[in-house]
Amino acid sequence: MKREPVRWGIAGFGWVARDFMAPGIRAAGERLVAVCDPDPDARRAAEALGLRAYPGIEVLSVDAQVEAIYVATPNHLHRPMVEAAARGAKAVLCEKPMAATLRDAEAMAATVRGSGVLYGTAFDQRHHPAHAALRVAIRDGTLGTVTAIRIAYCCWLGSDWTKGTGDNWRADARQAGGGAVMDLAPHGLDLAEFLTGEPVADLACLLQRRVQAYEVDDGGVLVGRTASGVLLDLHVSYNCPEALPRRRLEVLGTKGQLTATDTMGQDPGGTLVFTDGATGETSPLAVPDAEASPFARQVRAFSDALRGTGEVDVFSLDRDFGTMRLLAAAYMHEEERFGRAAG
Repeated sequence: MKREPVRWGIAGFGWVARDFMAPGIRAAGERLVAVCDPDPDARRAAEALGLRAYPGIEVLSVDAQVEAIYVATPNHLHRPMVEAAARGAKAVLCEKPMAATLRDAEAMAATVRGSGVLYGTAFDQRHHPAHAALRVAIRDGTLGTVTAIRIAYCCWLGSDWTKGTGDNWRADARQAGGGAVMDLAPHGLDLAEFLTGEPVADLACLLQRRVQAYEVDDGGVLVGRTASGVLLDLHVSYNCPEALPRRRLEVLGTKGQLTATDTMGQDPGGTLVFTDGATGETSPLAVPDAEASPFARQVRAFSDALRGTGEVDVFSLDRDFGTMRLLAAAYMHEEERFGRAAG
């Protein structure tokens, strides 16, 4: 029997919400009914789509027609949005990272646990069709024993980048909590857990401020290891020209290597190739539902979990908080060392 669509609200109707999440909700067969945003232009854009538009989370969180809220505000506003939604008994899908600070993430986790609502961090890369196919191949033994994961997830984010908002908050330490590492590394850490089935247990970080004219890091390298010994090498940056090869995911094992190219990001597509460890021969790996939006697949999975028709453990507050805590510890340690060296 076909279930009832989940009625969604969005807190923060910026470009990610407008260009990816709103279409994703529709493509998933769910309903977007309301948004909140302090910007009048954002509210007008929502109303043009036939949505109710509120200036703040206080009204959205008590809208009886809203069952789940996607939080897409700047990082420092995640906590008040998530806490208000949870107090209003709304399920919450919050953009990564959980918060700008570990303290805020801890407070959010306490509120969510106390409310009992379903919570998930929006790690849409888990839901990319190529990454799902890669995970199946790993679990089927295609690579033998997995030994290492290498990820390059890079882009160009100049100091003047605003995407039409007039505010480059990703380059503001107070609003973002960090730079390229805080923004992009959570995806890589979560993907490592998704692909291997175990979290990263140890993590070290090196920051870079080399190209962009802002105070936060414009690049970083993270090196980690899972509990069973799979190594992780993650390079993220805001200083890589868009025309360069900059989005690559490799998983190495004793039988071969799987390489995903141009799959990291909001869009579907890209390529997935297997290299045989014995012969060196390469062959493409089939990707079911290859052109499906990662956002639509994420919305469907979350809505299924909320309705009780899907896997609830696809979303885990404890796992997401563990990722945030690991990232924050490595990040803060390197910020302290980096600051001393710069001084």
